This record gives sequence, C-alpha cells and structure tokens, in this order.
Amino acid sequence: MHIAINGWFWDQPSTGSGQYLRNLLAHLPKVAPDHQFSLVLPPHIQHPPDIPPSVKAVETGNRRKTSKLGKVIFEQRAFPNLAGSIDADIAHVPYWGPPLRCPVKLVTSVLDVIPLIYPVYNQGLFTNLYTSLVSAAAKGSNHIITISETAKLDIEERLEIADEQITVTYLAPDERFHPQMGSERDQAVRDKYDLPDNFVLYLGGFDWRKQVNTLLLAYTYVGEADGDTFPLVIAGREPQWDNRLFPDLRDYARKLEIEDYLRWIGYVDEEDKPSLYRLADVFALPSIYEGFGLMALEALASGTPAVTSNALVFEEVLEDAVYMVDNAREMAGAIIALLIQKPLRETMINQGLALASNYSWRKTAAETVAVYDNVMRG
Repeated sequence: MHIAINGWFWDQPSTGSGQYLRNLLAHLPKVAPDHQFSLVLPPHIQHPPDIPPSVKAVETGNRRKTSKLGKVIFEQRAFPNLAGSIDADIAHVPYWGPPLRCPVKLVTSVLDVIPLIYPVYNQGLFTNLYTSLVSAAAKGSNHIITISETAKLDIEERLEIADEQITVTYLAPDERFHPQMGSERDQAVRDKYDLPDNFVLYLGGFDWRKQVNTLLLAYTYVGEADGDTFPLVIAGREPQWDNRLFPDLRDYARKLEIEDYLRWIGYVDEEDKPSLYRLADVFALPSIYEGFGLMALEALASGTPAVTSNALVFEEVLEDAVYMVDNAREMAGAIIALLIQKPLRETMINQGLALASNYSWRKTAAETVAVYDNVMRG
C-alpha cells in the first residue's frame, strides 16, 4: 500500500499539527515496513534534511512565500493531484485541511474543531470561509482520525459525521521526555534562558482558550505565599496583545501587581523543551479546551507534576495523574501543595510517570495503519 501524506506542517515542529506529523511519520515505516510512505511537501519547503530515510519526499515546485491562499491551493489542488500522479492508494491529511475532491481514498486527521466551538476563533471573512470549506471537505473523507474521545464527540456533533466513520488514536510523549535522558543539557538550558533555581512553568500559546489569565490570577495567591522562591516562568512566543483572541496578559499581570513573580522567557527551541520540563518544580496548564493535552503528558513523562483545569479531555487522558482544579484559587492551592508537601509531590510524580508510559507513538502509528487497511478493504 502506498500512502501520500500532506506535509504542510513539516517545518513547524513546535505546533500541535507539526508534532503530530513528525512523530507519526517517524513511526509509520517501523510498524508497516511493507507499506510505502510519501511526504508531499508544499512549495515553501524544499530539500528538508530531517525526513526519515524510509520516506520519499515529493516536492511541488519552486519556492514561494507562504500565504493563506497558497495554503488553500496546496490543500485543494496540489496535494490531491500529486497523490494521484504518484499512484498513492490513500491520501492522508494529518490536520483539518482536506480537499473537497481527491482522486484516491482520503483519510483526514481532525485534531480538534475549536473554531466551531468557540466563535472567537472564527474571526474575519477568510477564516469563516476556510472553516466552512474544511468542514464540508471533512464529510467527504473516507475516514476521520482524531486524538481523543472528547474530540470525537465534538466532531460527531459539529461536523455531523457518524461514529463509525471516526477512529481515536491517542498521542504520546516523545522518548526524549524522560526524567534522566538528556539531563546533561539541563544546566546549559538553565543558563540559556536564565532560569531561576526553582519555578513553576507554563509552556504554550496565549490565545483565549489557554486561559493563562487564570494562572496569573492564581499567582496572586502563590506569590503572596512564596513567589520569590517559586516564580512563574512563562514560555512561548508572545503574540500581538490586546484583542479578543489574545487578551493582554502583560497588562493583566501589571494590574494584579505580580510582575515581580513572573519570568517571561519567550520562544523555547524544540530541543530545549525536555530540559525545561525537568527543571520545573510544577507544570501548570489552565486551558479550558484541548484536543488532547500533550504538553501536560510531556511534563508527566519528564517527572514533573502537573496542575490542570478540569477540562473533559484532561479527565479522559490524564486521569488521576494530575491535580485538576475548577478555578484560580484552587489552582493556587494545588501548586502550593505540590511545592511544599513532599509525600503528595512524590505520589503525583510516580502516578504521572506510570500514566505516561501507557502512551506510545508506535501504538499510535499501528492504529493509524489499521485505519488505512480498513479504508482499503472498504
């Protein structure tokens, strides 16, 4: 069987879609060595050096700048046409961007349908049109893959796709997220980002659903208790603040008078993330919605206890291995408890490590191949 995979996110390894694509492609040839895998690259990605040797790179032409329209043209025309021209049996789009028409059987991974759940993510004419396009196209896929039962229920409801047309394949932390593996780099990472000796970590985006404001509010309590000893390190590329999608968190922190307890370190290189997790005393993820919540699982795999909101997906994926809370006051209490109560801390670390070991990309890849096989039989 020959599978052509859309490679739009190959050069974005720090995004959820980029991580999914890279980890999937690293493991698919291992679990299905008799299958052929081709990565169809958009025009702005040429000759990438890090494609697995067992995967064939298919390039689409001269380099050009990325644009919203260029992405749509690649998804709707270039990718499906190339999948047909290289005699692929299946075209797999590993994110919510399938073509309306495809000359071969189509599998689409829909990691979440956030724009359909929260209108704040559907701003502007182009975004509205794109969401309508990919929603209609997803219904024409031979099969949908998603990453949690929570996301599956949302897809069933919002896209009106039948249960039997959707398969859940969980994500997993990469092997490099480990309490010891690669720890020789930890001090260099501490120095690179000027990290304090002890800290609570937030790593991720700053859009509305991430609810980082809840964590900042929690730090009015944590800071009062011991903010000088355990500052909050906030990692991630900062957006243009002060609109509905990206509320101004810098300004909010000033109003809360907690700036002395915060360390904004900006974008973190992908290779530095395992050390960042290991160096943290607690990882906090206040997000009210995730398709899976991989960053919390990465923290657990690194031996760092985590506090999250009580979002349904965290209950599904993380079970009792994290401290789930309802509000900022409870988040503060959970953070403080994990910092000062050693027995609780050790228990949560051990539960987190045990839970993380249940997830593997090899299993995810094997379940994805099973979807391919079922689509071909159908």
